[in-house]
Amino acid sequence: MRRLLAVLALLATALVPASAAAQADVGALRRTLEEIIRPYEGTVGVSIQNLATGQTLSIRGDEKFPSASLIKVSVLVALLDEVRRGAIRLDDLITMIARDQVGGSGVLQHFHSGLGITVEDAARLMIIISDNTATNLVLDKVPMRTVWAKMDSLGLPATRIHSKTFLRNTSVAMDSSVRYGLGVTTPDETVRLFALLHQGRAVSPRMDSLALSILRQNEDWNKLVRWLPDGATAAHKTGDVDQSRNDCGILYGPDAPVAVCVMTRENRDTSYATDNPVNLLMARIGVEVYRFFNPSAPAAVIPSFQGIGNRE
Repeated sequence: MRRLLAVLALLATALVPASAAAQADVGALRRTLEEIIRPYEGTVGVSIQNLATGQTLSIRGDEKFPSASLIKVSVLVALLDEVRRGAIRLDDLITMIARDQVGGSGVLQHFHSGLGITVEDAARLMIIISDNTATNLVLDKVPMRTVWAKMDSLGLPATRIHSKTFLRNTSVAMDSSVRYGLGVTTPDETVRLFALLHQGRAVSPRMDSLALSILRQNEDWNKLVRWLPDGATAAHKTGDVDQSRNDCGILYGPDAPVAVCVMTRENRDTSYATDNPVNLLMARIGVEVYRFFNPSAPAAVIPSFQGIGNRE
């Protein structure tokens, strides 16, 4: 009888799905991330999905955070949906006039009134350098309620843009706008949006491929992707306001693409220095997640900064 029980136990172990063991491994990653987050002076939300296996991890991932410019990803998706429907063409011409120009990030605010750019030009500027004027020009083509409707159709009801950039009086949800600023979302919903883009199910395979190609050109490498090893690539979008800093997207490695979203709020340090604690926090999370799911990738060297040590 003992021999029979031993055989049955071995069979039961052999029949445990490989995914169950993998999920147990994700628990180790969770502990690592919680250790990194614990001393941070602010509130941090993290959501992760291995796009090869479907494994997920969420730490405060269902909580709402101010999106800042991260919300521009939803604007891009809604715009491309309008292009798919034939309501807008990417080569449609937009004429920027002086009253369109707003401050903050971007270059269009410095150009002359009467400049003509295409819809695609504006979309690329909105994502690659987070140009606020370009964002408002896109929103002239794709009303905020249209962005809401598109997010609802994708099952992302917490993802909302409230107003044009630097124009609070254009808000379509003033109470939420006062609380969250330009927009609001959750880490889980943002990871879901990137997963849909990866699967070609956010708009269409062709439009989603275009969106990801634009997101790969994002010029902000100070956060999530900062310490990734040579050969790593990412399609991502950042967002910065004083007390909230975010970076979300897909990290591509040799073993698996991984959708990652790190959002923060109530940050004690509100400076915009390159080595701000929040930038270093996101960089550390990014490299830990990347190498966990991409063990065959080259080793990443993590510099020692303000208590964030080199674990190599």
